[in-house]
Amino acid sequence: MEYRVLGKTGLKVSALSLGGSPLGGVFGPVEDSQAIKAVHTAFDLGINYVDTSPFYAATKSETVLGKALKGQPRDKYYLATKVGRYGLSDFDFSAKRVTASVDESLQRLGVDYVDLIQCHDIEFGSLDQVVNETIPALQKVREKGKARFIGITGLPLKIFRYVLDRVAGVDTILSWPRYTLHNTSLVGLLPYLEEKKVGIISAAILSCGLLTDRGAPEWFPGKKEPAVDEIKAACAKAAAHCRAKNVLLEQLAIQFAVANPRINTNIVGTADAAEIIQNVKWVESPLDHELLIELENIFEPVRNKLWSSGRPENS
Repeated sequence: MEYRVLGKTGLKVSALSLGGSPLGGVFGPVEDSQAIKAVHTAFDLGINYVDTSPFYAATKSETVLGKALKGQPRDKYYLATKVGRYGLSDFDFSAKRVTASVDESLQRLGVDYVDLIQCHDIEFGSLDQVVNETIPALQKVREKGKARFIGITGLPLKIFRYVLDRVAGVDTILSWPRYTLHNTSLVGLLPYLEEKKVGIISAAILSCGLLTDRGAPEWFPGKKEPAVDEIKAACAKAAAHCRAKNVLLEQLAIQFAVANPRINTNIVGTADAAEIIQNVKWVESPLDHELLIELENIFEPVRNKLWSSGRPENS
């Protein structure tokens, strides 16, 4: 497993990391024992960064992850969770709520601190509130030793510049799905983030399942938009093209994302130990550049197209 330094945090995180939403059953029913085995398998294979949120499966992801972390040496993993989003339309970035949220997460996770506390999907809130209230509140949380570093997450790229230009103390950004086979728009922001020494986390590198042989779950996307149908069709075409060559689309998607050394870690969510074993094998295998070029041609009509997210002024 390759390890990269997460911005100015100094944390050496695995290039491939584990997303916690499936642990709570977001993509289908999961037994706790299965989820726990997946986490332990990830650790055994060198994955040392785990990302979750109270939003995932209405806190179940954090609860199950907490069970998996019992007995694990605290220096074996880096743990990230979030504040501010608690449901599909339940957002609260107030200082009072996010402060309480951290304590609730620590209790569910069974730890004294998290390595990274992130403001979740900030495009759904007031960015000025995030700058003037949320992040200062999390800085106080950090001073109390409950979190080591602070991050912000979201889908629109403009939100990151807005916040980072206005407040100090933000250590990382989590962007999704902005560095994938069909969307590489995150590249344009990399020089800015690198100049600020901000850690760069890329999530949803499989585009919430679009870049897999099985496709996205029924609940995705929540809002019907023309671009989504185009992206889905291109992904289905790419999956069929890969199948014809006895390759899975998700293999190319994972290999492509992890191959960029400028992105510190790439999150793939799963609650299946076998999938984690396979993902790690793919990361360690050479990328088929000829097939990648063929996929780039398939995705060219939808290159960098995406669905909207959050308040109109933040999109």
